[in-house]
Amino acid sequence: MYTILDIETTGGKFNEEGITEIAIYRFDGHKIVDQFSSLVNPERKIQPFVVNLTGINNEMLRSAPKFYEVAKRIIEITNGSILVAHNAKFDNRILTTEFDRLGYDFDKETLCTVELSKELIPDMPSYSLGKLVRSLGIPITDRHRAQGDAKATVELFKLLLQKDTNKEIIRASVRKDPKRHLDTKLLDLIAEAPSETGVYYMHNEAGEIIYIGKSKNIKKRLTQHFTSDNRKSKKIQLEVAAITYELTGNELIALLKECEEIKHTKPTYNRALRRTLFQYQLGSFVDEHGYINLSIEKADARKKAITTFSNFQQAKSSVYAITEKYNLCQKLTGLHKTKGNCFNYTVKDCQGACIQKETAEDYNVRAQLFLDEYSYANQHMLVIDRGRDVDERSVILIENGIYKGFGFYNLNYQINNPAVLKSIITPMSNNRDAQHIIQTYLKKRRVLKIIPLATDPVN
Repeated sequence: MYTILDIETTGGKFNEEGITEIAIYRFDGHKIVDQFSSLVNPERKIQPFVVNLTGINNEMLRSAPKFYEVAKRIIEITNGSILVAHNAKFDNRILTTEFDRLGYDFDKETLCTVELSKELIPDMPSYSLGKLVRSLGIPITDRHRAQGDAKATVELFKLLLQKDTNKEIIRASVRKDPKRHLDTKLLDLIAEAPSETGVYYMHNEAGEIIYIGKSKNIKKRLTQHFTSDNRKSKKIQLEVAAITYELTGNELIALLKECEEIKHTKPTYNRALRRTLFQYQLGSFVDEHGYINLSIEKADARKKAITTFSNFQQAKSSVYAITEKYNLCQKLTGLHKTKGNCFNYTVKDCQGACIQKETAEDYNVRAQLFLDEYSYANQHMLVIDRGRDVDERSVILIENGIYKGFGFYNLNYQINNPAVLKSIITPMSNNRDAQHIIQTYLKKRRVLKIIPLATDPVN
């Protein structure tokens, strides 16, 4: 659990500043679960330059509550959480100083979004909150006011959690309070999970990830894990101390995240998916007569693949469908091994490319149509689909047929700016599994839209 806050002060000498406004959002890693904001009477004058910066003046604070009057609410909303702020050292110092004046020991672990941003989003022109969130396409209102800055920091922190592919932020959170999770029964872990699409992580007592999975309904999938009596499930049930999760809004992002993170993290109980997802691929070649041929082959990273398949039966079924849809020859698609004509020619469903009755030029028009439609080998595009909230969309970036990564953006912000697009994309590995997932998904399911890009890549 995190509490994301922003504080405005009077300015002045070090450790003599007073709080003029505070905003706190209690954030569970996915959504805001509680919030508090208030002007505060600092019982001292505000420095003139601060008045000009924030718009908060002494007159506005005359009837505002003093710090001791809001202290109890601050303790309640921050209880059992990690303090998150943009320049957390400053906000934590100010809060600690105010509580020290009341004789209360306010001691919290902190995370600084400035430091996290420098680590997870390097090479940004500026890391000041206003300039940074604008560069990332995060809307911000009431700049230099506590509520506006704190809300922008919440959105920034969401992006940082997404870009933290090593899951260091979440692991630290689990390690902070493992006993609370260990004392919780499996049914309670299920109860806390959402019935939404995303990736879930099972942690042991040390906070280490022991299993990663994805589901269109995380709660339902966890129920299956914790009620199954197979050997692996029983081991997981004994070791699991906490469940964390990341909502993805759609299954394609969930599949890509699961694949990437299993290969990167190598959890103990994910042995199967550490290996490649596909065993066969579809290749093409031009024969001695000039005809484009298709062939099902064993997966081989050294060879260029049009598409990939999990098993041979899936490959064969797909090629039958392709042959029928594009009116291709069964002999030239490798389905009918013969020295003469194919079976379809006998029943007049083939135009005779198998015996050179149809010219290579005519046949290749249809074969090339298939190749162009089935592969994104040279395509530049954005795949847009549902996001985690109604006002959000997900985006997958493909450049030259290479999967670059994914991100999320607010509907109020345009992503046609290459610099903004680059900043919101979390880089991912362009391996064969990722390409297999994207190609298979786009063939079988609809996304909201696909936007072709100019041939210049996003630099």
